Amino acid sequence: MTSILHDHEHEQTPAVKIAKAAKSAFEASQLIPPAERVKALHEIRKELVNAKDDILVANLRDCLAAQAEVDAGRMSSSLLKRLDLTKGDKWDSLLQGITDVANLPDPTGIVTYASELDDNLELYRVSCPIGVLLVIFEARPEVVVNIAALAIKSGNAAILKGGKESNDTTQLLAQAIQKALSRTSVPSTYIQAIQTRAEVSALLALDKYIDLVIPRGSNSLVRNIQNNTRIPVMGHAEGLCSIFVDESADVEKAVRVVVDSKTDYPAACNSVETLILHENVLNTIWPTIAQALLSSNVQLLCDSPSLFALHTLSPAPENISTHVHPSTPQSYITEHLTLTLSVLTVPDLSSAIKHINAHSSHHTDCILTENEDSASAFCRGVDSAGTFVNASTRFADGFRYGFGTEVGISTGKIHARGPVGLEGLVIYKYMLRGKGEKGHVVGEFGIEKGKKKFKHVPIETKTAPY
Repeated sequence: MTSILHDHEHEQTPAVKIAKAAKSAFEASQLIPPAERVKALHEIRKELVNAKDDILVANLRDCLAAQAEVDAGRMSSSLLKRLDLTKGDKWDSLLQGITDVANLPDPTGIVTYASELDDNLELYRVSCPIGVLLVIFEARPEVVVNIAALAIKSGNAAILKGGKESNDTTQLLAQAIQKALSRTSVPSTYIQAIQTRAEVSALLALDKYIDLVIPRGSNSLVRNIQNNTRIPVMGHAEGLCSIFVDESADVEKAVRVVVDSKTDYPAACNSVETLILHENVLNTIWPTIAQALLSSNVQLLCDSPSLFALHTLSPAPENISTHVHPSTPQSYITEHLTLTLSVLTVPDLSSAIKHINAHSSHHTDCILTENEDSASAFCRGVDSAGTFVNASTRFADGFRYGFGTEVGISTGKIHARGPVGLEGLVIYKYMLRGKGEKGHVVGEFGIEKGKKKFKHVPIETKTAPY
């Protein structure tokens, strides 16, 4: 009796109450028709429009507090930029994202395998929600709405934790979402927001209630979560992306793709960090690429061959003394997240593939080539979530892939990989439907004489049985 009472007391902690409420909301929602989830998304958009003024006032408070942290040197200016909901078309994009997700096909109830095991005994593999998601992210408050929309559309409950720098904004966004849900059949506790690290730590221990953790943020955030929970984690610890310039690369394509991959948004996880050169391009394509990068204020950390090739140029690039430096072994395992690029020379495609597989974070890697065989070998040989040909690594993004919005990026090999949209928030279950008059029993099947044999005949229908 003492142990039962102890467990009961333990289950009254705030974290357990939140997790249990999420689990109960998830279980209750499974009998709600998909159309009701779409209605909920439209209600959320309406409520956010109604609450816009209050939300933006809260966002201003967060931004002013963050500016003080930046001025004191305790926060980066890039973090502050990601925090501001009034910047550019962020607010309108936030609202449009909800509509986009609402209009996407329902990812649940899809039959991916169907087989008749015996007369009137049918097996179906059907997509279904994962359960309760714990999503932890930094700075960008719009992630609350993005994830809430994706979770609701895919039939998952979610507990959301933003960075402390966005607390006021996050709380008002979450309140608006819950108010909208209260007008639908979807439980209002389907989406909950928490504020403290202590709550996160407590929730990471609750694998009884939480099914998947999705961290979105820095290396240290993701690694810390991966190291402190038994719950499966879907995320990427870093984005160490590479581009290989093959000997057949077109110089104009190479310049455009490399410069965009590095300079479009250097702090993104899909920006290029290592440029790998085929030794045959050192005196042909490489100098032109280097000139373009130097003109874009990129610092180059070069190995001996690529460094020598630049120092023999005449005339030498204007900023070669300030922007070109020797690399170290550490250069090729560093995610710079700035206008810094490591450069490596290899003798052939095979060596490039080996280097990427050994040093890459398995996020996104690209080859610049005009040779189809080389392109094919690279795409098949590189063990990364994204393998690109003649295209910027910055395309590795859920919105750009057409997923409506993005849950996150996964470099793992279980369940979901690369930019994850709705399809990454469903798993599947097997439904076995017996339609015989007497029911079906396994004892009737076997290899001995007189026993039934399984038919295993594909069923053409793609409609779930229930």
